[in-house]
Amino acid sequence: MQQEALSFLSSSFPSLHHNFPTLSRLRFHNFPALSFKPNTSSSSSSSSSLFKSPDIPSLSSTTTTTETLESSIHEKLIYLDSLGIDFLTLINRHPPLLSTALSAVESVVDYMTTPPINFTLQDFRRLVSMCPELLTSPLTSHTIPVITFLLREVGVDSIFDLRQALRRRPRLLACSVDHQLRPTLYFLQRIGILDPHKHTYLLSCSVEHKLVPRIDFFEKLGFSRRSATAMFKRFPQLFNYSIAENYEPKLNYLMVEMERDVREVLEFPQYFSFSLENRIKPRHEACAAKGVRFPLPVMLKTNEAGFRDTLEELGTLEASTFL
Repeated sequence: MQQEALSFLSSSFPSLHHNFPTLSRLRFHNFPALSFKPNTSSSSSSSSSLFKSPDIPSLSSTTTTTETLESSIHEKLIYLDSLGIDFLTLINRHPPLLSTALSAVESVVDYMTTPPINFTLQDFRRLVSMCPELLTSPLTSHTIPVITFLLREVGVDSIFDLRQALRRRPRLLACSVDHQLRPTLYFLQRIGILDPHKHTYLLSCSVEHKLVPRIDFFEKLGFSRRSATAMFKRFPQLFNYSIAENYEPKLNYLMVEMERDVREVLEFPQYFSFSLENRIKPRHEACAAKGVRFPLPVMLKTNEAGFRDTLEELGTLEASTFL
């Protein structure tokens, strides 16, 4: 495993050897000899600069540097392998790990896997696989401030809840508090989401590129800004869904196939959380076959047994009768 890793590094990151040539690769004939003749004329001072000897790296120093670098990488490989972390996969995804000091990596591991944070190694491996930046981010100036922000400003209730939040969205650990997390928190609070500790998964989202465009989408459908924003306040998970892969096909089915008013989603934005193929279509088709028209919450939220029982009881009654 270790030999395979070193071979991989040599082939995948040739700059390691280009930048630090070993003695066997460095030849004196690579540096052409220059013949210098002192010029005692008055112009000697100005012309001598043309004949300065090139800076030739010390053979011993470059060899030592290469050996030190390879030793450092080898030590990181062994250390991460002992934790069950695939070093080769990580450096492919996040090359800065190559130049990160082993002591810095160890500090992050110790902080995240010992009390009070106390992630299990299994959980930590998952965090790293989804957020390799965790191993290269400065502990005191980045990772600890993120943890502190979640606990103090977002209001995450406990270390247990903190671990749950990070398991759900490991990318939080790669975000800057000042440039990402805090601006998003302020945006969520501004639109009326006053329990952000329940929706920490949204804090890693860009306000400009993800959150605002989703509100704009519903405004373009004809909803007022206030009504569109109220949908997301009522159901913040709506921010997580794709416009092209979720909003558009489900709205199209609602209006075209189900022949319903688009305004129904204002009162029931959870509509977008149900699978179009596995829940919405089968339930609608079952209702249509019976001549029944249920309100969206009744049609979708009821479990399968309850839904079938209700269909049988109502028969061909109209939704107005049900209501």
